[in-house]
Amino acid sequence: MERKRQPIGVFDSGVGGISVLRELVKQMPGEDYLYLGDSANAPYGTKRLEEVRQMTIQNIENLLDQGVKSIVVACNTATSAAVADLRKMYPDLPLVGIEPAIKPATEQNPGGRIVVMATPMTLRQEKFCKLMKRYEAQANIVPLPCPGLMEYVERGDLDGEDLRKYLTELFWSVDHEPIDAIVLGCTHYPFARAMICQVVGETVRIYDGGPGTAREMRRRLQEAGLLNDSEGKGKVIFQNSYTDSDARKREQELCKKLLTLE
Repeated sequence: MERKRQPIGVFDSGVGGISVLRELVKQMPGEDYLYLGDSANAPYGTKRLEEVRQMTIQNIENLLDQGVKSIVVACNTATSAAVADLRKMYPDLPLVGIEPAIKPATEQNPGGRIVVMATPMTLRQEKFCKLMKRYEAQANIVPLPCPGLMEYVERGDLDGEDLRKYLTELFWSVDHEPIDAIVLGCTHYPFARAMICQVVGETVRIYDGGPGTAREMRRRLQEAGLLNDSEGKGKVIFQNSYTDSDARKREQELCKKLLTLE
């Protein structure tokens, strides 16, 4: 197969990376995609750094063995833990990791109070701390660890009362002053966006890194001469790490549902 016709590999610790896949499909509809979710080992955000690094590298090698032409690491925790190592291992591979959209949030809300929602591990990583430090003079950046939030998305619970209660209690700890913007620092969180808006109010601007990640992958593929310029719609294949066939099928159905969610 001509290399530009090979699929783009998209990796996440579970179903959250579908939020990035949606943006990739919007911007490059003619491409084929192979999506791999390591749901059997989710969540990554509460694990040790070395464990996440090893699991991420193993999953990326799995995708490469299946013939993908490029990789999107659609998981903030995995990006923090392993992307620097992966770039050294595969210097010629178009490889894009995601990071919290702090830059556009601070540029569009100068001097504002910006809450960054992320997993506890992402917030602890040096990569995130450097990113936050780069923009802290432009806005009041408030990191908000969200242990347990990704599990709601993994279960497909996007509008239940339990999620509303969880988010209400979560924001209670930071809503003593007005919030101007929220950065969704985990790819699972955009699927809880509607409920977050209900809890914090429609006037709070919400940002996620998916669109920028998709633009960057398109740019890198174009630069490498690997962008699939054929007309028509590409196909998407979903894989996950569950060994139980019923669990694997449920996860694939959830992925299909999230990909087409309005």
